[in-house]
Amino acid sequence: MFGRKRNRKAEKKEYDPSVCRPVLKCSICTGEQVAGFQDLKTGKFEEAQLIRNERELQEFLDAYDLKEIEKIY
Repeated sequence: MFGRKRNRKAEKKEYDPSVCRPVLKCSICTGEQVAGFQDLKTGKFEEAQLIRNERELQEFLDAYDLKEIEKIY
């Protein structure tokens, strides 16, 4: 019921590496981090998930089968 979290580890998601690349957009002022994808042609950033701690970052990496992610500012 309320307060139960669903199992996010079971969800595997995909993206097209020929169109976009995974990045972690970080704010210099506030320290906020947002994981998402940057279009290779236009440079436009599309948000996928707010990252508040290391666990959420690892969940994002696991969901998209990534080993590492580049930070942009």
